[in-house]
Amino acid sequence: MNGRKGAVLLACFATVLGIGQTGVVGEYIQGAVQQPAAVSAWAPKANDMQQDPLYKQIVEKREQTRIQPVDAVLDRVWKAIPGYNGLEIDAEETYKQAKAAGVSTPITYVYRQIPPKVKLEDLGAEPIYRGNPNKPMVGLMINVAWGNEFIVPMLDILDEEKVKATFFFDGSWLKKNPELAKEIQKRGHELENHAYTHPNMSQLSEYRASLEISKTQKLLKESLGVDNTWFAPPSGDFNQQTVRIAHGLGLKTVLWTLDTVDWRNPSPDSVVNKISNKVQAGTLILMHPTASSSQALKGMIRVIKQKGLIAGSVGQTLSPERVIPPGS
Repeated sequence: MNGRKGAVLLACFATVLGIGQTGVVGEYIQGAVQQPAAVSAWAPKANDMQQDPLYKQIVEKREQTRIQPVDAVLDRVWKAIPGYNGLEIDAEETYKQAKAAGVSTPITYVYRQIPPKVKLEDLGAEPIYRGNPNKPMVGLMINVAWGNEFIVPMLDILDEEKVKATFFFDGSWLKKNPELAKEIQKRGHELENHAYTHPNMSQLSEYRASLEISKTQKLLKESLGVDNTWFAPPSGDFNQQTVRIAHGLGLKTVLWTLDTVDWRNPSPDSVVNKISNKVQAGTLILMHPTASSSQALKGMIRVIKQKGLIAGSVGQTLSPERVIPPGS
């Protein structure tokens, strides 16, 4: 072997070794990785791999530690509840990385998520009130039809706490406040549909109900480039026709698990105490840009974190992707 070829081979080996030593289980779980970010150049023969005691050890560990996925279900009380991915060791990739790293290096297990057989999409036109109780997340939903003066202070708190929320826009508000909506978007939050004129949806004709949802859906796309996913009925007023129309437009109807009732101007401390006493994994918390919620928001997020839960958007909370609780 000449010097140049030897140098190339040594460089390749060093790169593969580095990859094998940098895998972090948490990164794979939080990133919903089905395949590792980097694949080693070395590929074992299937028969040789299956006979290798190292591979058998990894497979045994996989069987011992596998977490089965949880299917989405229709609950009598909570209606549509999303599924939650399972988790298992990727035996083949773990083996390849372990062989590349060498026998003296501890095994770094590579994980992959296992999707449930029944997903939220499979449940049809049904309302959603909460996330999967196995997922340690809490969704923050902020319905916006008024209260402009409190929006930026709430955005600043969300930035400070490194939390993303879902803002449901009343279409007529969005039409009048495109720059403020763009500021919310710039901060990285989820932007969704709250009808156009804040009507009681259950009292509308099918045509009018469809217009209320589709008009805001179109405005979100045209003014912000947003492909709408969720629909929150104004005042929580809806009927099966509402859910069916939203479903026909490609939207899932989402309500809430826990209401701050901030429009009644409760004290910020009482709002925080309410969240502390009642919040659980999968809870969707409803608020508005009000003085009460603006002043309570930091405390709400802090008590959520203290309970080992992660505050996030509706989309993050209702997604089947696995997360790791803080401190685990």
